[in-house]
Amino acid sequence: MGILTKRDGHVELVTVDFPPVNALPVQGWFDLADALTQAGRDPDVHVVVLRAEGRGFNAGVDIKEIQRSEGYDALVGANRGCYAAFGAVYDCAVPVVAAVHGFCLGGGIGLVGNADVIVASEDATFGVPEVERGALGAATHLARLVPQHLMRTLYFTARKITAAELHTHGSVYRVVPRAELDEAAMDVARDIAKKDPRVIRAAKEALNGIDTQQVHRSYRFEQGFTFELNLLGASDEAREEFLNGR
Repeated sequence: MGILTKRDGHVELVTVDFPPVNALPVQGWFDLADALTQAGRDPDVHVVVLRAEGRGFNAGVDIKEIQRSEGYDALVGANRGCYAAFGAVYDCAVPVVAAVHGFCLGGGIGLVGNADVIVASEDATFGVPEVERGALGAATHLARLVPQHLMRTLYFTARKITAAELHTHGSVYRVVPRAELDEAAMDVARDIAKKDPRVIRAAKEALNGIDTQQVHRSYRFEQGFTFELNLLGASDEAREEFLNGR
């Protein structure tokens, strides 16, 4: 359990495994950030595949950890951990291919929205339920997956969108049966890995450099409203209602 790494040729597989739903604790986000950063620094790694075990790709932060903690330490830790992990995907020196199955929610959107390539299984769904949790965040990354007005609709309603629908918007590269997901992700990863790594690393840096969206700053701006909602008490009430199944 935790963040697992495995090498397949010049491809580094980074696997998230936090049963039962891959809701990451504070340390899990930082461990994921470290694994991605270290992979990019290894000259023998040409591309990273980010995947998960279990029922779904990612269910965001561990709300139970936040609720059982005194004060705001866990909340601050979760925000900083998410910021680090999302940034590590974006800033990874090599391309990151996200292999998504099942649910991809909240923090999961932050990961895939910053990835370079997304491959998904037919059962994959994507959503940002933050407004129902008394928090804000990952609109920055959802906006990289869908057009502006659809992003706002999905954000305000907390509705999910399927992999097939994202494929029509061009943000998901391939949609495959779940049993074929890992191989589909490895297929595109191996294609990238065959290229001259000096060129690919330069291309990753160049593409980030011409990006029209400043993902680090815009996400940090969103997080400020989460802290405000916590001070108002709205966040704590929403988390309790979620944990109590209301």
